[in-house]
Amino acid sequence: MRAIRAATTALLGVAALALTAPPAGAVVHGGNTPFGFTVTPSTVAPGGRVTLGVTNCATSATASSAVFDTVTIPSGRTAAATVDWDAKRGAVYQVSFSCNGTTGRTNLTVAAAAATPTRAPTVSTTSVTPSGVRGGLGGSVGGVGTGELAAGAALVVAGLAGALRTARRRTEDRVH
Repeated sequence: MRAIRAATTALLGVAALALTAPPAGAVVHGGNTPFGFTVTPSTVAPGGRVTLGVTNCATSATASSAVFDTVTIPSGRTAAATVDWDAKRGAVYQVSFSCNGTTGRTNLTVAAAAATPTRAPTVSTTSVTPSGVRGGLGGSVGGVGTGELAAGAALVVAGLAGALRTARRRTEDRVH
């Protein structure tokens, strides 16, 4: 009977570890840097906007390129940059990200074909009637940090320990 309990406990422990471990195929963007970074979209027309993101950087990071001004990216957030209008079409520019003295680089391609001409924007006015609270993005932006993974693992272990203790108490109460 004791062997069954030990096997069950071991199986639950392995399951908890497997559920809290990151997937084996997870790749950190940025190659050999301790932080990840992204440029979205990776191809943009001159005058277009790109979103710059950095993950696993405890402080603010910076991003710079020959086709836009240096941008400061707050920790766990993203920032936008506007590509220069005179960027050479079809060229590939390097974007450098810096976090805590470490630098990582990726490429940004300027679209080769000219965009189709667009009409001048029309001005319209609308009135908005307040209709309650707008929730925003909340906690849906950003990656999962090491602290969050550790806290989740601690909660799983605490739950399993509580279940095991409850099961043991019930078994001890039944013994006459």
